[in-house]
Amino acid sequence: MTLLIPCQDIIENLSTAIVVLDHNLRVNTLNAAAEVLFDMSQRQAQTIPIQSLLLGDTALLASLSRVQETGQALIEREVRIYIPNTGELQVDCSIKLVEVIDKPAYVLLELTQLDLQHRVSRDESLHTQQQVLRGLAHEIKNPLGGLRGAAQLLERQLDSDDLKEYTAIIISEADRLQTLMTKMLGSHHQPERVDVNIHAVLQRVRQLVSVEIDNKVVFKGDYDPSIPDLYVDFDQLVQVFLNIIRNAVQAFDGDSGEIILRTRVQRNISIDHQQYRLGVTIDIEDNGPGIPEDLQESMFFPLVTGRAEGTGLGLYLVQNLIQRNKGMISCVSKAGTTIFSVTFPLEKHSG
Repeated sequence: MTLLIPCQDIIENLSTAIVVLDHNLRVNTLNAAAEVLFDMSQRQAQTIPIQSLLLGDTALLASLSRVQETGQALIEREVRIYIPNTGELQVDCSIKLVEVIDKPAYVLLELTQLDLQHRVSRDESLHTQQQVLRGLAHEIKNPLGGLRGAAQLLERQLDSDDLKEYTAIIISEADRLQTLMTKMLGSHHQPERVDVNIHAVLQRVRQLVSVEIDNKVVFKGDYDPSIPDLYVDFDQLVQVFLNIIRNAVQAFDGDSGEIILRTRVQRNISIDHQQYRLGVTIDIEDNGPGIPEDLQESMFFPLVTGRAEGTGLGLYLVQNLIQRNKGMISCVSKAGTTIFSVTFPLEKHSG
């Protein structure tokens, strides 16, 4: 006999945000994905008008009313909505009526967050590029060693100091390129994962950065103290958040600024095509000038930088370390607000 799974269990495990509205367009039900999207629990949202969740979004509200009036389902693509606790998001919407015997019809609203799909596509593209570059770096490192060795042998045969200046340049440039290739290959050490308190990591990073900056940059903590330990590499996470926060400090360029460190539990997350019931997101938010729009699509790719003195490997290595610890990173940025979000699953896993 086939065991039927309760509908509520299925709905709660969907990655699509499901919102059920009564005939007055007040919230009846939010599934777990909708609670994450709106940053509001089912209990908090119960019976409040949908207008309270979608402030100023008259187009979507008009679509909900139209479905109520006509009874015809409606699908809208790439709709921009504004959620008070989250900001502007782009979603695909599906709206339909659900008939209930002896009761007014309910309105079923499904929201699929497009930037989530875009992130998955970007991560797949980045993974492919990482593999190509790692192979290329290996191929370049070998002849560089031979080039450096030949320059050293040649230097021993030269009597002229002027000519030795040229061999010195060859050796120093070979060393510089070797270092660059090593960074591109990333650490060969597998993460030494143990149970780690994420707030201990963030506190350690704040201590390290505080000695490098003056009082113009202010740190604020917005922590959820109930978050359980993560199964990650402590030192690698320190390096991850150290890089992100140093980038934020450099973006202020000597001006005053504020950096907020925020931790929250997330439900029903997807990382590298694997679903997890619970995860933790760490936001690093700053009020600096923002990341140039033309760099936002490629900021995690190697050799991409907005600073003349940068190597373009900082965020690439950050992404690499996060992936080694089974996490993911994303970023939204505009003038005055940049948020790097790093998410890890709470379930322990091997590999």
